[in-house]
Amino acid sequence: MLFGRAMPTFTPGRRPLSPGNRAGLGAALVLLAVVSAVESSDGAAVHYVGLLAAVPFVAAVFASWQLVVAVGVASTLVGAAFVGASGSHGLAGLVNLLGIMVTTGVAAAGAMIRQRQADRIAELLQLAAVAQQAVLRPIGPQVGALAVAGRYISATAAADIGGDLYEALNTPYGVRIIIGDVRGKGLDAVRLASIVLGSYRHVAYERADLKSIVADLDRAVARSVGDEDFVTAALVEERGGTLTIVNCGHPAPLLLRRGQVIPLEPPAPAPPLGFMPEVKARVERLEPGDRLLLFTDGLGEARREGEFFPTADRAWRLLGHGTVGDGLASLETALTDWVFGRLEDDIALVLLEYAGPDGGAAVAVPSWEVGAAGS
Repeated sequence: MLFGRAMPTFTPGRRPLSPGNRAGLGAALVLLAVVSAVESSDGAAVHYVGLLAAVPFVAAVFASWQLVVAVGVASTLVGAAFVGASGSHGLAGLVNLLGIMVTTGVAAAGAMIRQRQADRIAELLQLAAVAQQAVLRPIGPQVGALAVAGRYISATAAADIGGDLYEALNTPYGVRIIIGDVRGKGLDAVRLASIVLGSYRHVAYERADLKSIVADLDRAVARSVGDEDFVTAALVEERGGTLTIVNCGHPAPLLLRRGQVIPLEPPAPAPPLGFMPEVKARVERLEPGDRLLLFTDGLGEARREGEFFPTADRAWRLLGHGTVGDGLASLETALTDWVFGRLEDDIALVLLEYAGPDGGAAVAVPSWEVGAAGS
């Protein structure tokens, strides 16, 4: 297994053509056939053999250099056949054949350079993916009184990796979770995500309230980015059945309770990290069996034919049953089907379930309420 996918098995000595090689070979053979047909229909005189020089160039756009050489050799042999059949062995025929051979060499060199660049890019993307996996450590399945599952869904529409982040920690002040989204993509986004997570993993154990953590993270982001860079984030703390949420420009978490889906909007909006957010906390009293979905904006922006994925409408059916890991797997499957496998942005998901103070027994607790703790 490599990155969760089984490696294909091939019969030794028989290696199927890659999609690029198939495309390059197909286009080259079509052009070779067209030129040959035109030359054959034009009579005994040779007029179009020189066009065969374009065949290896067409192959070089997609195919490997070895295949380009093979196509060039075939073009040279076809050209020689036409020249020989015409009875013309003069300078013009020789120049045409030399031209095909020279262009074959040039096209093969170009294909070799293109393949090396493609291999280098693939290597860099793989290294970036490994770096991202190192930044996003596995979380769960149990953190304090919460069952926790995290999931990172990579976009398929672009090669760049994203800067989505999450972490769950069991601290002296309760279970603390962060989810965030760095503006931009690529290695710079991964670098900033690592800075935020590194700072969070330190201050989450040191600060008594979420407001102080936000202030520390904001300073860490401000020291590390330009004027237009920022990080949206939502921080959650569960302590003794009380849930405290602060939000810095991030999508509101969804509370799943007894078949209902409740967006936990902040009491007042706050800007992202990097813009000195002044946060106000929302406080909820949890009930055993409550689930909370944290997500990045890639989920809210997933759409097909202009219609957004109905997260709130489907959240309970997809996330309210089975384990929290099963719930996220169901959500990912439904989301992928909705967009026909073409996501425009990476998505980070965290699903929490509160088991209750004694491990999940039904205990009467007050209904949820909105407060201003930490403001």
